[in-house]
Amino acid sequence: MIIVGIDPALAVTGYGVIQVKGSILTLVEAGIIETKPKDPVSKRLDSIYRGVIKLISDTGADCLVIEKIYSHYKHPATACILGQARGVICLAASTCGVPLFEYAATRIKKAIVGKGLASKAQVQRMVSHTLGVASVPDYTDVTDALALAIAHSYIGKPKI
Repeated sequence: MIIVGIDPALAVTGYGVIQVKGSILTLVEAGIIETKPKDPVSKRLDSIYRGVIKLISDTGADCLVIEKIYSHYKHPATACILGQARGVICLAASTCGVPLFEYAATRIKKAIVGKGLASKAQVQRMVSHTLGVASVPDYTDVTDALALAIAHSYIGKPKI
């Protein structure tokens, strides 16, 4: 089974792709979809949409996993922008006929580290250890995306 985890954002959307065979998890690909801040929002959202469709197609993804939206009342504009990015990612999954799964950040951290309030550093270390990679990715967005994919392999009990 190929699981794609995506950490959505308007500027830098992180993604991580793993393959699951039994209890063996293997890193397939990880990276970012980056948009240009000077471009109009519509063009940036289109770039994310097209990037996710290409990622699903290129990897033969069986499912896509994103984090449930969390917004703080002090930052409503950030929640709106994040919602737009999530929306085009959800649309890309639907367009490609790929099942979409969502988990709360605390659920992901609990699955990866064993604590729902684990730090980013703890999640990074466990992602690296689980996938057998020597160093953590440059972007925490990529680590978060890989954590989503790994957690789904534990929580979602893939049947494919």
